This record gives sequence, C-alpha cells and structure tokens, in this order.
Amino acid sequence: MNYVVLGAGPAGVTAAETLRSLDKASSITIINGEDEPQPYSRMAIPYYIYGKIDEHGTYLRQTPGHYEKLGITYKVGRCGGIDPAAHKVYLTGGEALSYDKLLIATGASPIIPRMPGSNLTGVHTCWTLNDAREILKHADKGSPVVLVGAGFIGSIILEALYLRGCKITIVEYAPRMVARMMDETAGGMLGRWCKAKGVDVRVSTKVEGIHEGSDAPGAKLTVELSDGTTVPAALVVLAVGVRSNTGFLVGTGIATNVGITVDQHLQTTAPDIYAAGDCCEGVDLSTGKPDMLAIQPVAVEHGRLAALNMAGHSTPHRGSLNMNVLDTMGLISSSFGLWQGTPLGKTARLIDEDGFKYLKLEFEGDKLVGAQCVGMTDHVGMLRGLIQSGFHLGNWRDRLLAAPERLREAYIDVMQSRPGFGPSAPHTNTPIAKSA
Repeated sequence: MNYVVLGAGPAGVTAAETLRSLDKASSITIINGEDEPQPYSRMAIPYYIYGKIDEHGTYLRQTPGHYEKLGITYKVGRCGGIDPAAHKVYLTGGEALSYDKLLIATGASPIIPRMPGSNLTGVHTCWTLNDAREILKHADKGSPVVLVGAGFIGSIILEALYLRGCKITIVEYAPRMVARMMDETAGGMLGRWCKAKGVDVRVSTKVEGIHEGSDAPGAKLTVELSDGTTVPAALVVLAVGVRSNTGFLVGTGIATNVGITVDQHLQTTAPDIYAAGDCCEGVDLSTGKPDMLAIQPVAVEHGRLAALNMAGHSTPHRGSLNMNVLDTMGLISSSFGLWQGTPLGKTARLIDEDGFKYLKLEFEGDKLVGAQCVGMTDHVGMLRGLIQSGFHLGNWRDRLLAAPERLREAYIDVMQSRPGFGPSAPHTNTPIAKSA
C-alpha cells in the first residue's frame, strides 16, 4: 500500500504516525507545503515570538530523526493538482506522486482584508513560522503595534506581543473581543482586562487603510480607522480569520463547501481520498452538522480517525466538540459547544464583574449543551466532560439553574455511577461573588 499525506500540520502528522502504527510495511509520504525542515505547530508560534522557545521548540516532534525512524518520507512541495482517476498528486515543481490512499490535510490560510496598504512592508499575518520571523523584525520592546482582529487567533497573538513589551492597539470590527466564542459579558470582561493592562482596545471599529510614513517615534506606518482617527505603527498584524485550503481541488470533482465535504469516515466524494483538519468539514458534535472547526484538538482527532479508515479499520466520526481555551495576558477564558444557547433552552449565570469571573451554563432539556468561563480554570474539565458525554443531569439541571456554583457537586454525582469514575474528580475552589 502506498499512502500519501498532503499537509504536515497536526492532522497530517497524526495520520502518518497512526498509519505506521497500523501498517508496518507500507510506504508513507508526508508532504509539507511550507519550506521548513520539520513539521511544526502553529499553536507554538506565540511562544516563539515572545522568546519562551526557539524555532526547534515549535516542531511537532522533538526527537531527532523521528520520521526517518518510523519509515515516513518527509517532502517539501506544494500541491498543484490531483487526478483522482489516475491516483496521482502533482506538485507545483512538476513532480507526480502515485498513491493508493490519499489524505488531504492542507489546513487553512489567513484571510487578507481588502484595504489599501495590506501589502506594505511591516504588515503581516501571523500564521506561519516565516510570518513569525518577519514579525520579530519589527516587534521590539516599546514598538507601536496595531493588531487587526480580536478573535481567537488575534487574542493569542496579542498575548505574545504583550509579553514582548510592545505598545498595542487592537482594532476589532465586532462590538466585543472574541465575538465568535464569547457573549457580551465575557467579551466585555476581556476588553476591560486588556485596557487595564495598557492595551488600547477599539471595538466596533474598522481599518480603512494603511499608509507609509508616521511622525510618531518608532513608527513607519499610519493606520486609518473608521472613527476618523489614526494610529501609528511599526508593525500591523492582520488576524481577521482563516479559510480552508481547497483551491487546488478545482476540476477534480471532489465536493467542497466552506471546506472539503466528507462522510462519517472522513472520506471525500472521490474514491480512496480522505480529508482531515482545517481543510475539511467534519461533524460538529453539538449540532450534528458539518462544520470547519479550526482548532488543533479537532485536527488531531481527524488525523487519527482518517488514518484508521484509510488502513481498513472502519471507524465512524461521532463528531468533534467545538472548544476554545484562551489565555489573554493572564486571564483564562473558555467556551464549549452551544455556548450561545438554544431557542428553547435555559441559561444559568454567575457574574463577578470586579473580579473578572464569569460562568454561564446552557441547557437543553436536562443536558448541558454549552458553557462559557472567564477567570475560572478549574471548571474546564468538568464542563467538557458533561457536554461531550451528553449525560442526562436529571434533577441537577434545576439545581444548577438556581445555583451554578454547585457544578462540581453535580459533576461528581452524575459521574459516580459511570464506568471508570475515579476518586480524583476535577476540583474547583474558585469563588464567585454574585449571580445574575
């Protein structure tokens, strides 16, 4: 058997390793579309930017010769097209690779907003290791930096730039930070926290254009905003979202929507071709519908399941939990599942505005289907477990509606009768001042 894996992110690497664990003899080739000596983790890039790790520290596997020892061939090359009928992958350099089974794990790419100046020197996305190298040329201590976008990715970059000592202005078109994972209360807390840390937060604001030149010390760019003001910058980082890398599939007959269409076994509409990670639409566990969930745990899960199915071990995808955990300059926030709630559902909230603590629970019937936390790290495991398992809470639903602070009690009581429940349940002693 000849396996080819397009993409060397978490999905592709996990798939290649899983294939090798299942099949000791077959040929496995993993192709990285970036010219890097090793596959790396995008989630490690912020740590590289603020100096906690070096470039080697971003690598997905730290052991020297890891892929060679597994008999996995690592190649650098961009895919120019696929011929499903001939079972061939064509690289842009002219090389053609035959495959028996192919995994597409090409990930996503950052969206570049259409505005004047987005291509100027000093204006960068922060998605690749090479992006990070360019950012480090401009992000000195005290340097004025404009971060365009305060979603999940933008907020991760914010943390790294803050730790480098940059003077940061956030420009976010939405009315609050992380609007796609947090409601008004949680997003508002993050905004106030950032302002208290010296970050200039501009929400409900759009960048109209970027121009060369500035009179401000250390700045060489001027950013024009929709409120009529301007902000000087030595660096502008664009973080307005990503889209799946599927353009090379035009003409192949492989169905795509927002991402590549896959069935419950992560197989595409073409025989012997599978997809995993940010480039595909796997099932969202909470909705039961296809969606592109661009988070690393989902990519890893996809990679493992796709490999099992490619190797003949039929394993349907039950669905992935949409889960985000964010560290914003020391304030931990998280969201899970249907954090917005459901039309006929019920909501419980605890709020401590002064202490930057918030817990929101979303119920449908007697099941916990979504949640949000700010400043409460001890709840993460319990919330994930209850939402992902879909366990019925029974009378605990009404008790939690009246007193959400009893979450730990509910978790232990519900889980005690479950197989594998041990004596060390997740612990929380985080106080919350008042309910709302």
